[in-house]
Amino acid sequence: MISRIFLIISTFCFPVISFAHGMSAEDKQRMLEAGYSEFVWLGAKHMVTGYDHLLFLFGVIFFLTNIRTIIKFVTAFTLGHSITLILATFLGIKANYYLIDAVIALTVIYKGFDNIDGFKKYLNMNSPNLLRAVFLFGLIHGFGLSARLQQLPLGDRDMLLGKIVSFNIGVELGQIAALVVLLVLLNIWRRRPSFQQFSFAANMLLIIVGSLLLLMQLHGYQHDVYADDFGFNKDGHLHHHQDLNEER
Repeated sequence: MISRIFLIISTFCFPVISFAHGMSAEDKQRMLEAGYSEFVWLGAKHMVTGYDHLLFLFGVIFFLTNIRTIIKFVTAFTLGHSITLILATFLGIKANYYLIDAVIALTVIYKGFDNIDGFKKYLNMNSPNLLRAVFLFGLIHGFGLSARLQQLPLGDRDMLLGKIVSFNIGVELGQIAALVVLLVLLNIWRRRPSFQQFSFAANMLLIIVGSLLLLMQLHGYQHDVYADDFGFNKDGHLHHHQDLNEER
């Protein structure tokens, strides 16, 4: 019974994960002869569609109102993910992207927990230094971005660094665009009574969504690494999920 319920849940989760992790064939084909500008565009696209990165940023800026403080934390996050994005890609350091994104999901949970003052309320301790945590989490998020970039044909080593830096510039541009939208929406919401009423609920939702993302990534990892244990390969498993969707 439990396995059946898990399979039904994974019917919806696995196609979403597969889409989120894989570079589309269109993107791969475009990048075969791509110049630096195309990599800037691709980096921006990946940031503005990266729901896990955006959820974490939303948690970071949720209670921040001073522009200098916002810049300080965003800079720490940017520095962190730029370091690992550039170095991991240039040096060819790889890890299973499902596990990386599982850790990224934990950063979303962490920020929501921190925002509800969970360390004091439930663990009877002060919150860890947030600026250091944001920088550390930035390193993890950058590793996730590197895993995406390394799915592309990056060409010869002479142009490799330029393409990586271009992709990173695009990521920063996408991050700025996303932050502007998030800040505007939060600023409007803060002026309404509902912000105080529902701020706790919003961050609890952040924890819940982060937990769901964590389960999805672990499920994806299980099928990516132990596909044979399920009686069919990864592609066959995806087709099986699609067939179940059609039957429903």
